[in-house]
Parts: sequence; C-alpha cells; structure tokens
Amino acid sequence: MLTYIIRRLLLAIPTLLLISLVIFFLVDLAPGSPASEIPLTVPAEVRAKILESMGVNDPVYVRYLLWLKQFVWVEPLNLVDHWFGTSFAEGQQRIISYQTRGPVFDIISQRIPQTMTVIGTAYLVGVLIAIPIGIYSAYRQYSWFDQAGTFVAMVGFSVPTFFTGVLLIVIFAVKLQWFPSIYDTTLKVTDWASFMKQVKQMVMPVTVLALFNAATLSRYMRSSMLENLGQDYVRTARAKGMSERTVVLRHVLRNSLIPVVTVIALGIPGIFGGAIITEQVFKINGLGAALIGAIHANDLPTVQTLAFIFAVLIVTFNLIADVLYGLLDPRIRYA
Repeated sequence: MLTYIIRRLLLAIPTLLLISLVIFFLVDLAPGSPASEIPLTVPAEVRAKILESMGVNDPVYVRYLLWLKQFVWVEPLNLVDHWFGTSFAEGQQRIISYQTRGPVFDIISQRIPQTMTVIGTAYLVGVLIAIPIGIYSAYRQYSWFDQAGTFVAMVGFSVPTFFTGVLLIVIFAVKLQWFPSIYDTTLKVTDWASFMKQVKQMVMPVTVLALFNAATLSRYMRSSMLENLGQDYVRTARAKGMSERTVVLRHVLRNSLIPVVTVIALGIPGIFGGAIITEQVFKINGLGAALIGAIHANDLPTVQTLAFIFAVLIVTFNLIADVLYGLLDPRIRYA
C-alpha cells in the first residue's frame, strides 16, 4: 500500500505540472487584460507603471515560473510562518491579486470558511440522505418508496440549482418570509440567537445543493446495491442462515460502496467549483463568488490560483478514493 501511494504521488507531480501549464496559459491567453480595469483618466505613464508593477510586461514563461514557484514554495512557507511564528518566507514575493493588490491566498483564507460552512454542510447532508435512500430503494425495488425516490432523484438531478434556488427564495423568503434570501457573511455566532440566525440563512442554500448531490449519489448507491444483491455470495450468506440485516448491511453494502466512494471522493473538490452558481444566487461570499469576481475583473493570478487549487484537490481525492478501495474490499491488492 505504501509503495503504491508513493508511486501515485510521484506520478501526480508531472500531472499537476502539466495541468498548471495548461491553466496558466489558457487564462493568460484569454480575452481581456488587467489594463482594462484601469480608469481611462489615468495618465499613460502612470498606467505603464501600474502594469509594470503587476509584472504583465514580463515574458509569459517568466510569469509562469514565478507563479509556480510562489504557489508550491513561497505560499506554503508563508503558511508555516503563520502557524509557527517563523520567518522562512520573509521578503519573498507572494501571489498578488490584480483586483485587491493583496495576496491571493489571504483572499482564499477569508472566503473558505463561508464555502466550507454552507457547501460542506450541504455535501455532508446529501451523502447522509443518499446512502440510506439508495440502500432501501434497492432492497425494496419497484416499491412505492423506490418509485418516489426515483422521481425525486430525477427532479433533483434534472432541475438546475439556479432554478431551484430562485424557486425556494420566491416561496420561503418572499411569500412565506421564513428564511432570509441573502446570506449574511458578516454574521458571527456568539449566542443562541445568532446561531439560529445562522441556521436559518443556511437552510435554503444547503437544501438546494443537498438535493442535487443526493439525487446523483442515491442512484449510484441503488444501482450498485442491485448489482450485488444478485451475486452468488449473497445467496450463500442467506443459505447459511444469516439474518437479512447482516447480509445487506455487512456484506452487500461494503461491496456496493466501492463505486460510490469514487463518486463521493471526486465530488468533494466539486464542492468548490459546483458552488459558484448557488453562491451567486444566495449572495454567499465564498470561493465561487471570488472566482466570478476575479473573472469579471480580469484578475488573472486569482483565477489561475483557484483553478489550480481545484485541480490539486481532484488529483488528491482520486488518490484517496483508490486507497479506500483496499479498505472496503480486501480482495483488492496494490502491486
């Protein structure tokens, strides 16, 4: 197992380098320029100095190598300095946002609590709902519960999150006035009243994303369970006199979770990317909103950095999913 993990980590290095190269050049060559955000009233010589301070006049390969060095070396050292009070990154240039003129990772650290609170909760709720529904739908195939679960999953997967979000706002925020339509990112939970206010403003965005995630995962869970329920080892376990609960939850469920683990693990990086639309609908000041704002402002360092972080998360959780296979199924061995 350890040898496999090390080999996969070594293979991930050239993969991420290639991804970083593609992301950097695609964003850099896209239409738009940071110069377009400078007011036309600014004199030409001042405009030239501003662009020079941004480093946009340097050759593209110089800017790429500098950005890569900052991402993999300077920013981690700065994080170590922040945690332990050291000064390893002192005097080294960080990735600077064109829009705020501040470090990009400082923006990320400010936005990520909002994203993890809302989107992370929604994903966890979606998983906790989807797995039991998928299990019971498969066990009671073609029952009213299975038919209802199939219908809800079809609706949840087919209807886009921006439509579901607006629909919930119209019903529960405008008509019934049960929940706020705009997420208050400045709210700090200090007592029971503020906690309840936080819960209320989380209900609608969490519901929208949890429904979408649960719709997908429950179908995977159901299909995997149905495939395993018809296997010979299930009939053998029943013939030995094992209880139905033991057969389903101990034997069938464990084998059925293998493909579902892949979907869950690969869906975790999608928490950040997939939340862009929902964050816009409910005005959540998270990473999705930061990415949209950076794109509108032609803030290339922020766009490149966020896109590469998503890529790193996808590669990382691919590896985690592969390792979990061996824990769920002892028959899987890594050479």
